[in-house]
Amino acid sequence: MRVAILSARTGWHTDELLRALAERGHTGRVVPYEALVARLGTARATPSGLAADGEELGAADAVLARIIPGGSLEQIIYRVDALHWLERRGTLVLNSPRAIERCVDKFYTSALLQEAGLPTPETVVCERADDAVAAFRAMGDAIVKPLFGSMGLGMVRVGDPDTAWRVFRAIEAIRGVYYLQRAVPHGGRDVRAFVVGDRVVGAIERRAADGGWRTNISRGGAARACALPPAWDALARR
Repeated sequence: MRVAILSARTGWHTDELLRALAERGHTGRVVPYEALVARLGTARATPSGLAADGEELGAADAVLARIIPGGSLEQIIYRVDALHWLERRGTLVLNSPRAIERCVDKFYTSALLQEAGLPTPETVVCERADDAVAAFRAMGDAIVKPLFGSMGLGMVRVGDPDTAWRVFRAIEAIRGVYYLQRAVPHGGRDVRAFVVGDRVVGAIERRAADGGWRTNISRGGAARACALPPAWDALARR
């Protein structure tokens, strides 16, 4: 099997994917999203019309789509549309572009979780600083997160009006969207479950470093494998 790995960068994650593929007798190649070239309506067009650094993506047995890097609105839409096109042409794309669209935007993710009946923290998403201030005053202790992002980058815990004012004005300056969640006491730990199909195949407990509130491994947190209680297992599969 030949697998193309679309990734914003190389590193531990892509190295582990390549190692796992090689251990199973498969081959893989990492190519950047920025190298995507689509050709349509020309004799030079490949079967899928999409390549990256000379790698014909439609000829791969699968395309592993990792984190889509930041960029302009046009760049991001093009990259996601390219994944949609590959999938429509019969290429196996993991994660699917539909799943990426649902998970990359914290507002849409939160809305879908609530729609599915999962308990979610109180959340306010808005564009005006005054609305964000009103939401903070109602919550009292809030986590402000970038709408797009991962690994805990850009998250700020806001517990007083002065900090809120500075954080909100910074977001206003970059014409960002305010995403606030009421801080939930969690003892510096949380649990992540990994679901494949309708089965939980594994779970980890993450602990924040030095009594902090951010449990992200990239922010110094630690993780260990754990077993889910039946109620949590059912919640993860909902």
